[in-house]
Amino acid sequence: MKGKKVRVKVKKKKLNIKKIIIALLFILLIISSIIYIKNLPVKNIYIIGNNLISDKEIIEMSRLENYPSFIGTYFSNIKENLKKNEYIKNVKIERKIPGKIYITIEEEKPLFIYNNKLSLTGNKLVDNKYNIDYVPYIKGNIDDVYEKFEEKFSLVSKEIQLKISEIEYKPNEIDKERFLFTMIDSNYVYINISRMEKINKYNTIVNELEGKKGIIHLDSGDYIEIKD
Repeated sequence: MKGKKVRVKVKKKKLNIKKIIIALLFILLIISSIIYIKNLPVKNIYIIGNNLISDKEIIEMSRLENYPSFIGTYFSNIKENLKKNEYIKNVKIERKIPGKIYITIEEEKPLFIYNNKLSLTGNKLVDNKYNIDYVPYIKGNIDDVYEKFEEKFSLVSKEIQLKISEIEYKPNEIDKERFLFTMIDSNYVYINISRMEKINKYNTIVNELEGKKGIIHLDSGDYIEIKD
């Protein structure tokens, strides 16, 4: 007796059109979002920490003046362009949604004018293109001691630096690193490179003069000559 053939019914799965449409719409939404974000322009640029260099110049050096793509803007390129300016020491950049870029600038500190050039921290002598006139001028040739002087003078506080109107190189037989500072309040200070940081106590020393004017010797001996 032959066995009966068993018919196996194969159920055909029906396509779920609704789910397919939802999946396609979801993919389309993702693609559209990526395209939108990629083409989203920089909306706001915030410049922080700059005193010498204008916001406009920083934006132009960063090549952001036309407000390019927010995502397509590469920070490495911005930093490279900004660091070409000798007045800029460090740059920090942050990107914040929606479309905001924060550029924090650390500028080199102006120290003094020497040979019609502006001395900046880091042994930089540059053109005074920002017309800085509040730093002291140096009289005399200090080429032989320039680097040592710049290094130590960079430790002078800005408050005291602003009280120095002129610096004259005044070496003698004993001390080849001796200088005379002419102060804006008509006092004079003799000082040498190794003791440069003593000038930061200038305000305290001047209080001892009780309104009189004098010559303050900080190069050796730490004493004051009262002027008549």
